[in-house]
Parts: sequence; structure tokens; C-alpha cells
Amino acid sequence: MAYRYFSTEARKFIIGDAPGHEQYTRNMVTAASSADAAVVLVDATKLAWQDADLPLLPQTRRHSLLLKLLRVPSVVFAINKLDAVSDSTTAFAHISAALEQFARQAGVPVTAIVPISALKGWNVVDASAQAQWCGYEGPTLLEILERLPVTAAETTLPFAFAVQWVEKFSSSSDTSQGRRVFWGRVATGGVQPGQQVRIMPNGQTATVAQVLNHVRTPQAVLAGHSAGIVLDREVDVSRGDWLLAVDETGTLNGSRDIQATVAWLDDETLVPGRVYWALHGHRWVKAKIKRIVHRLDIHTLAEDNATQLEPNAIGHIELTLQEPLVTLPFAQSRALGSLVLVDTASHKTSGALLVN
Repeated sequence: MAYRYFSTEARKFIIGDAPGHEQYTRNMVTAASSADAAVVLVDATKLAWQDADLPLLPQTRRHSLLLKLLRVPSVVFAINKLDAVSDSTTAFAHISAALEQFARQAGVPVTAIVPISALKGWNVVDASAQAQWCGYEGPTLLEILERLPVTAAETTLPFAFAVQWVEKFSSSSDTSQGRRVFWGRVATGGVQPGQQVRIMPNGQTATVAQVLNHVRTPQAVLAGHSAGIVLDREVDVSRGDWLLAVDETGTLNGSRDIQATVAWLDDETLVPGRVYWALHGHRWVKAKIKRIVHRLDIHTLAEDNATQLEPNAIGHIELTLQEPLVTLPFAQSRALGSLVLVDTASHKTSGALLVN
């Protein structure tokens, strides 16, 4: 992935620049998996823009469907190179209509459709006299991006916290009463003193004695923010363990069997029976591929029967873990519903898992 950083007076941006070709599907998945919004570039010169019922390019459909699969909440279509067609007004009208029709049929959450000329800068950052070249009077691409909402933190789910670092001899003993501080980022819910938690995988329970924010100030911390947690007693907690809400509803129960959508990133084909490392939060467990259920047609998201997955393929699989993990469906929680598969020999990242 190529990442680009810039900021305006309104906000800071990180752009993941993903190639559009089918053989780079894994790059697209990497960029979209943590994105708050996506800009899909549509090349007007490659479409039969004179046709009111024009077909879209396969990569436009593919990218849009992948964005839906990966739960990217805001999608902006930027119709580019309108300065290179003879009738920009007709081209923008026909292409916009085709995009809107496709989005309705596929259930893609389209936020805006904007005409641009990247070469000349028309309607990218500033509106100018040329902005009227295709009959468009809406905001520029940058203005749209500045107004988009960020993905809300998962504060309504039960508390879950992956331990990243154990501060065994705290320099902040005045606030931690000399006990160990467990540092990490709150994945879901929130944490405050007096809250009872369960340690995964050993199953012990304890009470939160104190919560420190990222600057070691005692205060409650919500999902999406870093925290240091001090428990009321000494328990066996290491990097990779999870602190979870004592959940009587059973929402956060662990399981060794997982059904998931996988984006296969490795150059070697995925076949049943292979064993990989699975990374969930900061915890590593062995995972065996039990079965390949389907391969997704990335042009339509139709499910085809398959016995293996080639590089850049996306499919549904079943796997068995060496130890239970507490997961939620990716559609419910990005933090608890995503895992990474790593080759046990080469240590290469092999697959991205979205729990079903």
C-alpha cells in the first residue's frame, strides 16, 4: 500500500492509494479494511458515455462491492477526465445515472458523485469557472471529504480490551498503588473503576481498581482510546490476553470454530488442512483450515463452489483454532471480528479474515 498524508484547516487525512486492477485485489482489501471513507475513481474516457444505459467497468463494480463487504460507511464516486470528452454535461449525467442504478441494486452506500479533472485540478480542491463545465453546482471533492463522518467507536458493545504491554514495575506507582498496569486500546465498550472483568483465556475474574488514560490521568476510557488498567488483585495477565466484560448474555463467549470471509493475500494457494498462525488483537493461536465453503465472484459477490483459493481470491472458509478466541461478526464489530493469518514458516501475512 502507498499511504499519503495531508491536512487542511478542517481535518487531517490519511489516503491509502489502492491499485485498481484485479490482480491487486488484496491491496484494495488492505486499504478498505480500516477506512472511514472511500473515493472510487471512474474514468469517463473508458466508458460509452454517449449511451444513457452505459455499462460500468468491471473494476468499478468490483471495488464498490468490496467496499460494501468491508463495511466502509461512506463511498464517493469521482468521475474523472471529464475535460477529455466532447460533451461533459451528457457524460456526467449518463455516468452518474449508471452509478446510482448500480448502487441501488447492490446496496452500496453512496455519499456523493462528483465530477473532476485531476489533470487540471477542476473541482478537486477549489471550485472555479470551469466547475460549470458539466452542469455541476455541488461541493468540490475536498469539501465532500471534509464533511464526511468518521467511523463511530464501538462503545455500545460489551467491554473488550487486548493487552498490548504489561508495566510490571510502574513508574506511576502513586496512581497504580504499586500494582501492574495493563496497557492497550479499548476495542469495544468502555472501562471504569469498579467494573468486573474476565481474563481470557484463563477465565479468572477481577475488579478494575483504576483506569489511566494515555497521559496517565485517572479517568474512564471508551472504545477507540488507549488505556492503562489496574486490577484490584494480582492475576496472571500477559501480552495477548483479553480483558472482557463479565457478560451474562453470552455475547463474548470464546470459540475454537470460526466461519469467516477470507481475502487471500499469499502467493501460495489456500487449501484445506493447512495450519497458520492467527493473530487476533495481540494474541497468536494456531489455526487449521477446516473447509473452503465458497469462492466469491468479486464482480457480483455470487458464491461459487471451490476447493482452494488462489492469490487475490475472496471466499468463505471454516477454521479450527488451537485455543478459543472471543470474536464477534465483522458486521457487528470491526475490532473483534477481524483476524490475520500468518504463514508459520515464512512469517508472511497470508490472509485477512472477517468473522461471519
